[in-house]
Amino acid sequence: MSSHDPARAAEAAAFDLVTAAVRAVAGSDDLDRVLSTILRALVEHVGAAAGAVFLIDQDRGAIELAASTGVELVEGEALTGALDDPEDPIARAARERRSVTVDTGEEHRGSLVEHCGLAEGLFEPLIVSRGRLDLEVGVLALCWSDRRPPADRLAVVRPVSDMAALAVDRSRVLSLVMERSEWFERLAHTDPLTGLANRRTLDRMLELELARAGRQGGELTVALFGVDGFAEAVASGGHPAGDDLLRAVAAVLAESVRLVDTVCRYGPAEFVLVAPGGAGTVVAERVLAGVRALPGAGGRTASVSAGVVHFPGDGTSAAELLEAATRAFEKARIAGGGRVATLPAS
Repeated sequence: MSSHDPARAAEAAAFDLVTAAVRAVAGSDDLDRVLSTILRALVEHVGAAAGAVFLIDQDRGAIELAASTGVELVEGEALTGALDDPEDPIARAARERRSVTVDTGEEHRGSLVEHCGLAEGLFEPLIVSRGRLDLEVGVLALCWSDRRPPADRLAVVRPVSDMAALAVDRSRVLSLVMERSEWFERLAHTDPLTGLANRRTLDRMLELELARAGRQGGELTVALFGVDGFAEAVASGGHPAGDDLLRAVAAVLAESVRLVDTVCRYGPAEFVLVAPGGAGTVVAERVLAGVRALPGAGGRTASVSAGVVHFPGDGTSAAELLEAATRAFEKARIAGGGRVATLPAS
């Protein structure tokens, strides 16, 4: 057979296209880049005037333009809005999970063909299998200014569409894995009730800030806050009322501290602030004022007491500073609560 045999040349071109698609998927986890690479190669191979990939939003069920060639941006935006029509061939291909074609002369040729002023189109669903379930993830669309190529020329569209579907599915799986990893990471370092850092994070951040203050010869403030009358609030309103109170106080703490500060839940109704520098007393007063401004519940107004200590004057280790903050906090409580107390200079 001659090396110039058109059939063999077409087979070689199709093989090269599928190989390029495989390499694009295997070589990058950047979904936009992968889809654009696959689409451009496919459009060139089948002689299309325009092409696009539409993805189905998993949360909203909407179809959105993800990649295109030969489609201007303004047309692409109009296109996305036009996909609300259930009879649009893009929507039909996704819903029916089958190839949809539109030909010259059809009254309704669909948003993509009509927006681009073209004649015919082919719309291939992107489908992945999960166990015994086939899931549609999008649609690959190709449009021509005249007639579509013959079927043998378009045979490569299905395997290339499968590669695009695989790229979409892989990207979504990776995104889900990352989201879960971030969620577990946050869970390991935050208090589930208040959303503040937990005791584990406090221990780590306090050690880090002590090391930094020691190296730089700086000061560090540690403040212990406790909700006044928390046991009485739970006794009269139940645990839900106590949880609401803790969340409200935690919100005030989070809004009152600086970006460089760390605020953590320390005990059932206690919180600790780790603040570089000597401004911790100012922050503590701001927290007390914010809590006093909270709306009361059950005839009770909220208040907190605070004990504020400093490195190195009140302690040089995490244990010493937390013990000193506890003593200062008890001093504030004994004095009637709703106030800030410090330790006398030694």
